[in-house]
Amino acid sequence: KGGIGRDLFAAVQSWLGHWPGGLGVAAIVSCAIFAAISGSSVATAATIGNVAIHEMTSRGFARPFVLGLVAAGGTLGILIPPSIPLIIYGIVTEESIVQLFLAGIGPGLFLAGMFILFSILYALFGKGYQPMPKATWAERKSASILALPTVLLASIVIGGIYAGWFTPSESAGIGFTVSLIIVYAMGRMNWEKLQDAVLSSMKTTVTIFLIVAGAKIFGKAITLYRIPQDISLLITNNISEPALFIAIVCLLLLVMGFFLEALSMLLIMVPVLYPSLNAMGIDPIWFGILFVVMIETALITPPVGLNLFVIQAVANAPLSEVVRGVWPFILIMLGTVAILWFFPDLAMFIPYKLDRFLQDAMCIFANCN
Repeated sequence: KGGIGRDLFAAVQSWLGHWPGGLGVAAIVSCAIFAAISGSSVATAATIGNVAIHEMTSRGFARPFVLGLVAAGGTLGILIPPSIPLIIYGIVTEESIVQLFLAGIGPGLFLAGMFILFSILYALFGKGYQPMPKATWAERKSASILALPTVLLASIVIGGIYAGWFTPSESAGIGFTVSLIIVYAMGRMNWEKLQDAVLSSMKTTVTIFLIVAGAKIFGKAITLYRIPQDISLLITNNISEPALFIAIVCLLLLVMGFFLEALSMLLIMVPVLYPSLNAMGIDPIWFGILFVVMIETALITPPVGLNLFVIQAVANAPLSEVVRGVWPFILIMLGTVAILWFFPDLAMFIPYKLDRFLQDAMCIFANCN
């Protein structure tokens, strides 16, 4: 209601809109930035989808592609920090949440880059796309100034977590409070709009909770029969080769994604699989990122992918139309999983480098004293 998502999309569009597939590029970049504020795939997909879907379809993008792009872009909300599933993974495994956040940056940016590349190729080789004129410097300046509060909000949320000013859980309340102050200061919020925003949020939340409740009932049913636990124990007790272990876990998560929502998979599977990681020499931080990329895929996998229903509601579109558009992005995500296996430094480079930097800094400080 305060237009933060609209300002962000307009600013990115003014800089990148003239590229081939520029609106798709702007949508993904906006999703990546908004992900750094919300930590939620649902919030990211809904906020950017409200702005980008109409703009992209009016420029000749095929509607299924647009819906799939925004649904996939929304999944960046649970990989680019702060990420709610990474927080939960850290709590369940007692691994460092900050290390998990740092490890999520590289794969998150890589995945965003793959979505951007696909959008550009789609525009270059597709039909009906109408390129946008290049924005003037005055238009870019104006749009960027309006988007500065959004960047400030992201900086406060991310910076506050890394600086230790507040916990990742507290960052949600801080983000809401700061965003409310920003929209009031910009004169875009009044009591009536706030009431509308609360009511709209309640309706969306109830719709999502009904979907989650159905998924959880089904998940509870198969959990009572100990199907996931038995499968996980079968894997951990009979497989000692790390590559085979990872391949089977990914296949299992892909299949479970057809029936379970993301957090249910995390809470069911991680406690069973985690004890086997050290025995196989698998880095728990790296495994957490791989796991989150797989549950990202589950968010856009029919029939219970949560982002599918979010985009369906935002765009007032049939679910089948959303499903048709997400398959290329599911393949991109699975390709990212393979790249993470062959190039683990994609996730671990930033945590390792930061650890080395801090160790060197401490050594220098100790020598100075």
